[in-house]
Amino acid sequence: MSNYQNFPPANEDGAASTQMFRAFVDEPAAQPPTAPNEGRRTGVIALSVIIALVVVAGVVYLAMK
Repeated sequence: MSNYQNFPPANEDGAASTQMFRAFVDEPAAQPPTAPNEGRRTGVIALSVIIALVVVAGVVYLAMK
């Protein structure tokens, strides 16, 4: 009689499911991308507020003159 049983080597996972699961679990959590223009946006808003205050102050000065 012939022996048709095929066993993988002792150090190899036949389906590689254990190795793929371990790679998935050991993978670091993905960081959400940060907005690269956040600092620029804050600066534009602050500059707009300062310009608006200067314009209002100029109108008040001209009205009082």
